[in-house]
Amino acid sequence: MELGRAKTIAEEVIKRLSPYCQRIEIAGSVRRNKPTVRDIDLVLIPSDPWNLSYEIMRLGTSHMGGDKLKRVDYNGTQIDLYYADDKTWATLLLIRTGSKENNIRLATLAKKKGWHLSANGDGLFNEKGERIAGDSEQSIYEALGLAYREPWERT
Repeated sequence: MELGRAKTIAEEVIKRLSPYCQRIEIAGSVRRNKPTVRDIDLVLIPSDPWNLSYEIMRLGTSHMGGDKLKRVDYNGTQIDLYYADDKTWATLLLIRTGSKENNIRLATLAKKKGWHLSANGDGLFNEKGERIAGDSEQSIYEALGLAYREPWERT
């Protein structure tokens, strides 16, 4: 689908879910401003899990559910909802924004240093298992010795 349509759909879903979220933001290829997107990725921190779950059920058919990810068919568009908390927000937003190549680049650089970039959003950890970055997307780039890249530059 074209980017403009995807943004419109994402904003509709955000409007419906935001009353039950502490934070909610577009991720994935929509955040990277790709001209054509396959699905819509949203990262959220629930503030009212009960009513959030109810509203997600009202969005459409759920194809996948769990504590960290819910996949919903919203009027023919796949919406992936990734659940975060204050600690995992920035890293999860970075990972779920992508691109796949950018994530591989960051993870590979971390591995070369003996570190680990956690795909579940926990952050960037050094060889001793200590969390050294992850409070912001910028902190991960800086810890890896890289200049920060805006989402639309992450190809």
